[in-house]
Amino acid sequence: MPAKQLKILSFGLTDVGMRRDHNEDSYLVDDDAQLYVVADGMGGHLGGEMASMLAVSTIKSSVQDDRGKVVNGRAYKGPIEQHPALMMLPKAVKRACAAIFKKAQEVPELQGMGTTVTGVAFLDSYAFFGHVGDSRAYLIRDGRIEQLSEDHSLVNEQLKAGLITPEQARMSRFKHIITRSVGFEEDVAVDTMVVPTLEGDIYVLCSDGLANLVSNSEICDVLQNSFLRDGPRDLVALANERGGDDNITVVVLYVNGEE
Repeated sequence: MPAKQLKILSFGLTDVGMRRDHNEDSYLVDDDAQLYVVADGMGGHLGGEMASMLAVSTIKSSVQDDRGKVVNGRAYKGPIEQHPALMMLPKAVKRACAAIFKKAQEVPELQGMGTTVTGVAFLDSYAFFGHVGDSRAYLIRDGRIEQLSEDHSLVNEQLKAGLITPEQARMSRFKHIITRSVGFEEDVAVDTMVVPTLEGDIYVLCSDGLANLVSNSEICDVLQNSFLRDGPRDLVALANERGGDDNITVVVLYVNGEE
């Protein structure tokens, strides 16, 4: 039986924000490969921009190389935890990590650079995720929003340990300190998630420039009450209205059934 192909409508936007003079975020919208990525670079003007761009390009190349081997034109029948696509994106993120680390060793001005990565690839009616850092992945289904990714951040560690309250977390001056990144070291642990897709699902990938200023429920409300093609623009505008203290990147994905 041939593999089913989802129909994905995608909309993406990145913005420098109101306080920064350059954009260290990068994103990928590849409808042919049904691959979507947000990367938020760090390490200064040159380093952050280089790290996020290198992450996106390496992940795209890696998935292009591996997707044909995974698909084989046939629908997968086994248990989802053994699906060959499960490690496709994490493997690509690890390749990006090694490439960024190598580049930083070669160019002294780039040492210490790194990036977050949150990406999703759609295959066989599933959404396969790879995630490192504090960029986020959300699912909006039946009018409710769920954060699929877990922030690899100091504030989230404090929150899980009960050291601070959610309100203190929102106001913390340590919000930008992440505990795991792509490229700072030669290898990285990548969180892997898989979600069975349903027609009407909305997936959102974003950098912390949005998540730190716009709540989960507000993201849901904006996307439920506007044309999806306007969603990234409306969310970026809302973050900028609230100070726009960081670069802002948003990718919105709508599952429009199967072909």
